Amino acid sequence: MKWKLRKCPKCGTYTLKDVCPICSTPTIIPHPPRFSPEDKYVKYRIENKKGIKLNC
Repeated sequence: MKWKLRKCPKCGTYTLKDVCPICSTPTIIPHPPRFSPEDKYVKYRIENKKGIKLNC
C-alpha cells in the first residue's frame, strides 16, 4: 500500500502532491515505517534517529 498523504517539512502543509503548492519544497511521507519483529535494519534506524554510533 502506497501512502498518498504527504507533508511539507518547511511549512507543515499537508498535500497529495510531491511538491508543496505553497513553498515549492519537496514533500515527505509523514507516516512511520511499518513494524516487523524480523526487521534487519532496526539498529541503523535507531542509530540515525539518535545520532549515535552503535557498535553492534
